[in-house]
Amino acid sequence: SFATSGCGFRCLNCQNWDISQRKPEETKDPRGEPLRLTPENIESLTRDDIDRLSLMPDDVVALAEHLHSPSVAYTYSEPSVWFEYMIDTAQRARAKGVKNVWVTCGYIQQKPLVELCRYLDAANVDLKSFDPEVYGKLNSGKLEPILETLKTLKREGVWFEVTNLIVPTYTDNLEMIRRMCCWLLDNLGPDCPLHFSRFHPAHKLTHLPPTPTEILIAARDLARQAGLHYVYIGNVRGIEGAETTFCPHCGRAVIERDAFFVSTNQLKAGACQSCGTKIAGVWSG
Repeated sequence: SFATSGCGFRCLNCQNWDISQRKPEETKDPRGEPLRLTPENIESLTRDDIDRLSLMPDDVVALAEHLHSPSVAYTYSEPSVWFEYMIDTAQRARAKGVKNVWVTCGYIQQKPLVELCRYLDAANVDLKSFDPEVYGKLNSGKLEPILETLKTLKREGVWFEVTNLIVPTYTDNLEMIRRMCCWLLDNLGPDCPLHFSRFHPAHKLTHLPPTPTEILIAARDLARQAGLHYVYIGNVRGIEGAETTFCPHCGRAVIERDAFFVSTNQLKAGACQSCGTKIAGVWSG
């Protein structure tokens, strides 16, 4: 997972504001001779070296292979801002059999998005709210282009998931969440995973409290009632089944997770072992 500085949004709640809201010269020391990160020097870098590193597209792929990483994720800030760097890297990764994951706010024009889709294996799109006015106040953005991105990813056959961060006083309106879930069902189908994520105070919203767990649970219930099959709660511990994938036919827990780890996997060839229902996703084995 890697990023450069910069973002097309100005989210008041940005968790990575020290990258996304800064200029390149504010995040990297440009002095001295160029220093590239490679498999040969990765173990011997000093702190001063790290501040000066460059990472070219070929270097990214070489490091992924060296570290036995099956994928490269473009994330943290907004990869669409550094589109040329991303797509050059993605092309080289695809040629080497390394998968590409795009983590994005989804604010991108259609022509470059379709081009990018040729090299994407997966994406996660932050659908930050379902209200144009909130998008303007909270994110300095617009809703409609994000919805177009979601429809394009669906049309182009890219596996993607949607994350909705529930920010108190901004996006914790349950009626808005219900309308969002209905739109997702109508336009993307029941199998597109939806993650409700807990807000933690950050950047310019440090005065707000973390999202109450009861709001997260209510949002999950609304999404399931709307007909979405795979609904999760993230960025919080202690909610039963928050990260569990359930079979939409028989209700069995087929994948149980604990943070970054899979604790139980009851799939066989991508299907529920109890009833044989195919579970939407990208599975191996």
